[in-house]
Amino acid sequence: MKALRVFFVGGLISYRALFGFLSLWIFIPTLVLTPIFQILLFAYIGRAAGARSDEFYVIGNAIQYASVPCLFAMTQTIAEERFWQTLGPILISPAGRLPLFLGRAVPVIVNGLFVAAFSLFVGGLLLGVTLGVSSWARLAPVLAVATFSCTGLGLINAALGLRVRETAVLSNVLVGLLLIFCGANVPLWRSRSGWRSSAAGCR
Repeated sequence: MKALRVFFVGGLISYRALFGFLSLWIFIPTLVLTPIFQILLFAYIGRAAGARSDEFYVIGNAIQYASVPCLFAMTQTIAEERFWQTLGPILISPAGRLPLFLGRAVPVIVNGLFVAAFSLFVGGLLLGVTLGVSSWARLAPVLAVATFSCTGLGLINAALGLRVRETAVLSNVLVGLLLIFCGANVPLWRSRSGWRSSAAGCR
């Protein structure tokens, strides 16, 4: 029971504090509007270049943008504990390490799922991309894997942040690398039927 309390209550308080340190209004331009503009940017570049369909860019960028809330929020959750000098008392507390840190990861994962799904839905509406129920069913596990893995990457980044002064720079570098190499905008390999990527396989 104590571990569950640490897992759920501790994770919720930590996530609320993350936006308390900054401002809840940052959520809207950063995690609601920005992914839509990213989708539109690459979709129109793709149209001009005659590269891929709008569907390719909507799906790819919606999934890729899950890395932003997951990576930054998970990293900052630990980094802010260090900044406010509360990380030491947390680590010496009798609470188990697993529920302590996984509880902080769950709200981040849920947030990443919301951002990705919202971007996918709104981006599809703006560009006229219609996804059926079967497409959403196939995309759901992809979104889950993306948010879980990016949150794990955020934990690794947070651990590195215990040895360096600034974590935001490394987070930006990681997001940029994911944008280039995850196949959201540039296909990863070529099959007999043409260029394919992880996003194309979800159609």
